Amino acid sequence: MTAGMSQVRKRFGSYGFRRGPLCAVAVIGASMLGTIGAAPAAVAADIQSKQWYLDAMNADEIWKSTTGEGIKIVVIDSGVNASTPSLKGQVLKGLDATETDGKTDDFDGHGTTIAELIAGTGAGGGLKGLAPGAKIIPMRVADEEFEKKHRSEPLDNSNAIRAAADGDAQIINLSVGGEFVDPYEKEAVEYAQSKGKLIFAAVGNTGDKANKALYPAKYPEAVGVAASDSEGQVAKYSVHGDVVDIAAPGSDIPYWCDETFTKYCDGDGGTSAATALASASAALIWSANPDWTANQVLRVMFESAGRGDDWKPGTVSNYLGHGLVRPNVAINRGVGKPGDPDLSPLTNERTAAGGSADTGAPSEGSAKDDDAASKPGSGGAKDTETDKDTDAVVAGNAEDGGEDSQLGLILGGVAVVAVLAGGAFAVVRKRRTA
Repeated sequence: MTAGMSQVRKRFGSYGFRRGPLCAVAVIGASMLGTIGAAPAAVAADIQSKQWYLDAMNADEIWKSTTGEGIKIVVIDSGVNASTPSLKGQVLKGLDATETDGKTDDFDGHGTTIAELIAGTGAGGGLKGLAPGAKIIPMRVADEEFEKKHRSEPLDNSNAIRAAADGDAQIINLSVGGEFVDPYEKEAVEYAQSKGKLIFAAVGNTGDKANKALYPAKYPEAVGVAASDSEGQVAKYSVHGDVVDIAAPGSDIPYWCDETFTKYCDGDGGTSAATALASASAALIWSANPDWTANQVLRVMFESAGRGDDWKPGTVSNYLGHGLVRPNVAINRGVGKPGDPDLSPLTNERTAAGGSADTGAPSEGSAKDDDAASKPGSGGAKDTETDKDTDAVVAGNAEDGGEDSQLGLILGGVAVVAVLAGGAFAVVRKRRTA
């Protein structure tokens, strides 16, 4: 197996699970493990030149309006190294959900990469985040290798989600995933939505192989994020199907090579990186509209996402979901209507207190019926078992594409397509309320 965040390995990447299926959690991660070392050495000054998506998304223009200030994002991952030059001053007190040593240091490098992609300042030549004004709250969870060295809490992932739900962060980033349903995790995700949180989760990196969609991305209350490349195409490895709600850049994005934090590696950030950039996009939109609820932020993300001219109204793609994130279009051009603060654009159902951050306990019986039909034009929610009612179309140019069409990322002048054996096309399917 070659190194890279898009490679899949145990918990932080493969499908080996601990303690049986009820506690199964996998994370799309880098390929080396260990414990955090001393403060990182200086990194190559040209690493930011490889962050092609910042230009493609017109980050400089966005930052004139907002940098994500006032928004806190929980990163549930391998921990975060708050000592990297790019993250100094960006990381708040977090939680050791593994309940081992009480620390949130990064034993792997994956979580720190995610944090930098979201909120890094770029200091010292490190990765610059899409939302550098936002703050990171790290919540460390274990992987299989970590557990070989430490006795850790078996419900660390669900406990972290619940802790994030009870905190004051608006967004939860889960660049993690497991192949099986975890009922504790499912309840935690439902609880987080009831507390007004936006939950972004990676769909997985086996789209060109087994195409196994991951939980928590498959839960109806989580936003499943797919990955695109610099040509505006859906990455071959990105999982496709009903799990996908939105897409963001994921290919050719540098990442920390390992736990020593001495250098970055070239390769694919995968759907892990895409999830981080979707979270950062939400942070930018929410910062510019602090009175909105999670439902309204997500609805505007969906409505402002890049789509092709041939995209059928009222449908979503198995590969792009509602389209590619375009925070600049939402923030500086006003594309997308926030709509009903109480209605979830994921499930088409009303959420407690409009999904505002000050809501109380989760509502009873929040699980959804997998067989209910989605409302026309709303996108609906995920079918956690099968993908049905598919129609093939080719994505063309998007309305309001404008300057965000650079490198074909935001659907300006280049068609965005899904790459499959035998041809390139995007498949659009009807959603089913879960």
